Formats: sequence, C-alpha cells, structure tokens
Amino acid sequence: MSEGFMVLRRRSMGLAAVVAATAMGLAACGQSSGGDDGGTIELTITQNAIAGGKNAAAADHIANWIIPEFVKAQKAKGKDVSVKFVPSGVDDEQYKTKLSLDLKSGKGADVIDIDGIWAGEFAEAGYIKPLTDVVGPEADSWEGWQQIPEAVQGLATFEGKKYALPVGTDGRVLYFNKTLFGKAGLPADWQPKSWQEILDAGAKLKSSGVPVPIQINAGTAMGEATSMQGVLPLLAGAGGEVQKDGKWTGASQPLKDALGLYQKIYGGGLGDPKLQQEAKGRDKSFQQFAEGKIGILMEGDYFWRGVVNPKDGVAKMADRDQVVGYAKIPAIEPGKGVRGQDFVSMSGGALRTVNPASEHPKEAFELLAFTLSAEALKEETKDGNVRVTPRTDVNKEILAGEPLLTYISDEVLPLTAYRPPVAVYPQVSVALQEATAAVVGGTPADQAAAEYQSKLEGIVGGAGNIAS
Repeated sequence: MSEGFMVLRRRSMGLAAVVAATAMGLAACGQSSGGDDGGTIELTITQNAIAGGKNAAAADHIANWIIPEFVKAQKAKGKDVSVKFVPSGVDDEQYKTKLSLDLKSGKGADVIDIDGIWAGEFAEAGYIKPLTDVVGPEADSWEGWQQIPEAVQGLATFEGKKYALPVGTDGRVLYFNKTLFGKAGLPADWQPKSWQEILDAGAKLKSSGVPVPIQINAGTAMGEATSMQGVLPLLAGAGGEVQKDGKWTGASQPLKDALGLYQKIYGGGLGDPKLQQEAKGRDKSFQQFAEGKIGILMEGDYFWRGVVNPKDGVAKMADRDQVVGYAKIPAIEPGKGVRGQDFVSMSGGALRTVNPASEHPKEAFELLAFTLSAEALKEETKDGNVRVTPRTDVNKEILAGEPLLTYISDEVLPLTAYRPPVAVYPQVSVALQEATAAVVGGTPADQAAAEYQSKLEGIVGGAGNIAS
C-alpha cells in the first residue's frame, strides 16, 4: 500500500468495532435506545484511534470537538442525543477483521470508518449498504457532495451507488529537481505532455551526469508502492484500467505500453534496476532524491509532506520549496489516457459510513455528515494537521499556504483514478509488481504481460473474467 495512503489512513482512517478488545462495552447497533418515546437517542462512533496512542489526533478531535459540538447542534434542533466515542488502537488488518465480524453479526458502532479499498468487499458481503438504502434520500442531498470532485466521489462508489462519504484522499505526481534540470538545460516549470518527453528529459539528465535520471517504482520489494506510484498510473496513462465493468485487464496494449516504458527506462540506462530489487530500495530512492542524485521521481503527496519536508521529513531537504518541482503525470500521448485524458493520477483514501444495523440511521447520518462538514474539517486540520480533504471549499482555505497540496487538490484530484475495491485486488497487485520486476530484470515487456495474464487467470477465476 502506498506510503501516502498509509499515512492518510493512519491519520483519519477507520476505527471501529475493534472495541471489543477495549472491553468498553460498545453501545452497539441493535442495543442503542431512546428516541421513539422522546428519550435520549444514543449513538456510537468509532475509529482505529486512541488518545495517547495510534491516531491520537483523530481520537482527540472526535472526543473533544465533534461529540460536544454535534450534541449541542442537535439540542438546538430539539433533539436529545448522546454520542459515545469508542477508541481502539490496533493493526489495520486486526481492525478490519473485528469490523467484519461485528458487521456480519449486526453489531458495531453506528458510524464507522473503513479503508476505501475494502468498500467493494464489504458491499459484496452485505456488511455495508448504499447510503440511500440505510438512510433515505437525505444521503443524496447532503450539501457536501457539491464540494467533492466527481473523481473523489468515485472512492465511495461501488457499482454505481454511494456506500459512504470520503474522509480524505491523496494524489500522485512527478517530482523533479530544478537544480539538476537547470544543469541539463531543462525548464524549471517542466510539464511533460507525453511519455517521450519524460524519456527525453531523462536522456538530458543522464548526459549532464545525473546518476539516476528517472525513478519509477518497480518490483515486489516496494510492494503496493510499485502499483500506486508506478504501474497503475502508467496503465491509466495508456488508457487502461486494472479492472473495468467487472472484467480484469490482461495482456492488453495499455499494459504492454506501461511495461514498455519500464523497459525503456531500466533497460536504457535511465533508471537504477538494482534499486528496485533492494529491500529498502524505496527508502534509498528517497535519500538519493534528497541528495540530488535522482532527477525525476513519481510519488504521492506523502513524499512532499513526509519525506522531503524540511522540518520533520525522513529525508529532509532544507531547500525543498526552492529546489523541488512537480508536474502532472502525462498520458502516453495527449488524449490517450483513461477517459480520454491528457494527464492522469491515482489516489487512495478512507471512507466513513453508517452501519446498516443502526437503530437510528437518520441521526447516525447526521453525525456522519457533521464530521465531514466544512467547519469540522477546518477544525481537524488545524495545528499542523494539514492534509487534502475531500472538500474543495475547505481545501481552498486550509491549503492556501501549501502549494503542492493546493496543486493536488485543484489540478490532480479532478483527473485521478482509484484501485478496484474488491477482495482479490491485493493478489492482482502483486502479480503486476512481479511483471514490472521481470521487465526491470530484462524480460521483454510483451512476454512479461503474457506471464501476468497467465497468473491473473489463476487469481480471478479464469479467462472468462478477463477482458479480451
């Protein structure tokens, strides 16, 4: 899973029924009371966060701001509502397992967070349902939808229906070193319009003595980072999607094109093949970029916020704001990207939804919507917690002093794409990583694509599930 996505998840992501582990006696759906007879309406909200521990800032925000402000707002409407936050702080997979068990048995909190990549799996299992089925038409008329780009709404959509509200997202771009570009005679406002222009820039960087002109993640050692910051954006740039209309993409021309670009970069001396095979290769690529040894690197906004951040990055660049440039990822040629786009990206993100077993679904949705109101998101992102929220109105305000994050919000999110939210995707992702590893190791792109299709048939249940 991409680092940018992991950070986003760790900050705002799901939290939910792991609470059994906390022995706090979750006021579970099916056990809440009140409301019908004029008594107190009891709601629960949970995240994989706990004060003083995992995702502490998110836990504090829910407990200390969301709950009292929501209760106050409901009281002003004449409703007596109480909300309990049920904290947790476990591994994400543990959280997912507990959440699955709770939802399967009709338990769990009224408002829950899930990783966006789980949405389809949970929907297919019946653990979550379309919001309009659970809540009614109010779900579609929420004011926030008008502030969320259509591409970002896609994160919360499965088979054409909205199952949740997006909590946050991220985006991928090309980063480049302006100093190295200047020495190579390349512009400081570089924006390639095709893959060939990336290769041409790489050739100039190589001629000027840059050790690693281009770094695009490849191989299995980098895991999901290879998929999210490598083969998937390139597949989108060639006009393909890993899955479309229920069919998986096999040895298609877009995949051959994507693997072909890897072949040109790593077989043509423009990238470092060994870096893709090392256990810590991605971390090493971060360090090399910070040291001025890599000219162009494809990464998510986490790279800007968490890697080369001058204050607390893992590979600090004191002159980041002056030296590091960024550009959109171009399609193979203008207009040849997915949906006919000139530029592409990939995004991850978290979702927040209403438990179908909630005894008070309308009030639960009001709580859910309140957590993602403009006011609540502005409060959450204060004091150094700035991130790209799903709302353009909030981003315009809170990202004013953050040029890269503003760029992601304004330029990248409207054209981004997401991974298919289905249970088998992680296995497909590994097969894609293996295909890039093969190409970096010298296997021709067409052969690597054919080998990928063969593996894919075994993963997705046969050739009938693969687009011809």
